[in-house]
Amino acid sequence: MALPPPAGHPPEGSPWIAGLDGCRGAWAGVLLNRDDGRFRTARFATVAECLDAPEAPSVIGIDIPIGLPDRVEGGGRVADRAARAYLGKARASVFPMPPRAAVYAPDYEAAKALSRAGSDPPFAPSIQAWNIFRGVRAVDGLLRARADARARLHEVHPELAFRHLNGDAALAAGKKTAAGQAERRALLRAAGLPADLVAARPAGIGIDDHLDALAALIVARDRARGRAVPLPDPPGRDGFGLPIAIWMPGCVL
Repeated sequence: MALPPPAGHPPEGSPWIAGLDGCRGAWAGVLLNRDDGRFRTARFATVAECLDAPEAPSVIGIDIPIGLPDRVEGGGRVADRAARAYLGKARASVFPMPPRAAVYAPDYEAAKALSRAGSDPPFAPSIQAWNIFRGVRAVDGLLRARADARARLHEVHPELAFRHLNGDAALAAGKKTAAGQAERRALLRAAGLPADLVAARPAGIGIDDHLDALAALIVARDRARGRAVPLPDPPGRDGFGLPIAIWMPGCVL
């Protein structure tokens, strides 16, 4: 039975917000108190660990697909298609998600077969997409099991966020280069994040993962303000009522 859709606005409660980005089987996390500017960085073993942290962040931007349709048309979820159109030449960073059955397949060969059977035109997920399916399943299960997670977790894509912060223009360098990392730090500071938070990075977290988590935090901040923009607008829904949308910052400060 489909769950009821979440409320149109994030829940009231904790002034803390968070951003999460996957990193080597864990999650790079950044948390910020919207009232007093306190922050911390962390490496979370699971998404639930962030939800249940002492700060109890009320809004969390997370770089993971949310919402899995039973059948996919046009080469991916509605959110994937919208994101790829927005990114243009950089669209390769958006992995089109296959149907739900393919994400839950026991192995890669089965995933490819189930994806082709459940998509029009037929397509198979890349090995890079397959490698993130374990995380997708974990978050999907969490969202279906916990109503509070449905209200607090919001899908983001860091490259969409950075492009929007850059005036809707492509960034000059890749995120794994020193120049690209410097460019992204400057955008995050210009968007209002504390310089010390942008510079902070816990042990075991890559520079690019930390920066992507910060981009997710920017989206969480704007979602908490009611300013974030979904792609597409309005969001789609899967068979469990989960939203199918990638959220972007609402404005550049």
